[in-house]
Amino acid sequence: MLHGAAPCSVAVKRGIIEWWGPVVYEYYAATEGGGTFVTSEEWLSRPGTVGKPASPELINILDEAGAEAPVGAVGTIYIKAPDGAPFSYYHDPAKTASAYRNGYFTLGDVGYLDADGYLYLTDRSVNLIISGGVNIYPAEIEEVLMTHPAVGDVAVIGVPNDEWGEEVKAVVEPQAGVEATPPLANELIAWCRDRLASYKCPRTVDFTVSLPRHDNGKLYKQQLREEYRQQVKV
Repeated sequence: MLHGAAPCSVAVKRGIIEWWGPVVYEYYAATEGGGTFVTSEEWLSRPGTVGKPASPELINILDEAGAEAPVGAVGTIYIKAPDGAPFSYYHDPAKTASAYRNGYFTLGDVGYLDADGYLYLTDRSVNLIISGGVNIYPAEIEEVLMTHPAVGDVAVIGVPNDEWGEEVKAVVEPQAGVEATPPLANELIAWCRDRLASYKCPRTVDFTVSLPRHDNGKLYKQQLREEYRQQVKV
């Protein structure tokens, strides 16, 4: 079984491998170009990795200044462009130019490499929450919330906060048969506080019947962010 397109939480993927056996393979790539690949055995020894490139020079992690980030440091992921076959976005030269840097391109993902060259995704840069000048990556919070038995699906977003710029909000789709109540919201916040640094924990939890997703299954976070921004404007 091969999967990609979006990260799978550690708990869910471990459960699939335990159920099906070591037949789950993962890749990190896009239409624009290839990236990494990992087997079940490799993943079990490094939970959360999306794999290793065929050769080390194919992946670069760059910091905000454009310098190569040290091992374990989070930065923007750049993939080496195919020799002699650079891509371009249709009728969008500005987007094309912004994706490239010194023969490498980025999909806008953020992550890091370990000492053995295995890649870990932290989140997409567009999803980054900046609260009080601190960078917060929603994917880490979502993974924790997905381990709660009452949570069927979840999206963590940043919403406007007059003092901190943004604050963390979790929008939860409860499991079938679970009632969305204020006590459950408090329980989910406490669940995060037991497992994450306090500044990463949701300040509030909202419930929804169904989270918006694209036809390919990817979570439509931009729609959620816009909905909450419109509520603040009103």
